[in-house]
Amino acid sequence: MSTIRNARFQIGQVVRHRLYPFRGVIFDVDPTFSNTEEWYASIPQDVRPQKDQPFYHLLAENADTEYIAYVSEQNLVPDASDEPLRHPQVPELFEDLREGVFRFRFLQEH
Repeated sequence: MSTIRNARFQIGQVVRHRLYPFRGVIFDVDPTFSNTEEWYASIPQDVRPQKDQPFYHLLAENADTEYIAYVSEQNLVPDASDEPLRHPQVPELFEDLREGVFRFRFLQEH
């Protein structure tokens, strides 16, 4: 029986990838790997993460584009740059960046 670890990062936190040049804000967390086997197999074996750790959904961006990323906890580090994120969905989901963490925007019903 495997042990599920507590997530080290939180929704709204701005993070960077440890190996690749992209950063983003976390908008969801899976306690363990929850993507397809095809996606997992597409990761080069020498950098393929273990499945029994939290995986994070990011509104991500690199120098060229914005996208959604799915990243293992072992490959993330906090981003302390205070650089603004340009991903177009960030203002839809979040507001009030404070100390590297966005507050989730509550949807108001009309």
